Amino acid sequence: MNVVLFQPEIPQNTGNIARLCAATGCRLHLIEPFGFIWDDRHLRRAGLDYWALADIHRYLDFEAFLRANPEGNHFYLTTKAQRCYTEVRFQPNDYLIFGPETRGLPPEILALNPHHNLRIPMRTAARSLNLANSVAIVLYEALRQQGFPGLD
Repeated sequence: MNVVLFQPEIPQNTGNIARLCAATGCRLHLIEPFGFIWDDRHLRRAGLDYWALADIHRYLDFEAFLRANPEGNHFYLTTKAQRCYTEVRFQPNDYLIFGPETRGLPPEILALNPHHNLRIPMRTAARSLNLANSVAIVLYEALRQQGFPGLD
């Protein structure tokens, strides 16, 4: 599985997600610009000693990411989607794409394949979930569907 963070803004979230990807054997794709400096101490501390296990790929922009990763399904997580993430049958080479914490994915990315826009159900009054929590929810569902490959 692949987790993609488009222009992440909060280093602690990115560090926690890097740790999650390291623990699950998933690749983490990071699309710049970031809202923090890559060597931020909060980023490193959130990832603890998992950095050596993390398979991280960085891209200067979304187009570079798409050129490098044309295979697999690209799923876009957004509060604006009608389709729930549990309605999808995830495959091993799929990409779970998440937007920046304060604004989510831009409309031009969500327009690429509207049928692949997915949401996590929540109360109407709640604006959104924490990014690291959202990644964990969807990633573990995708891995559960595949029988948790390579995990004990």
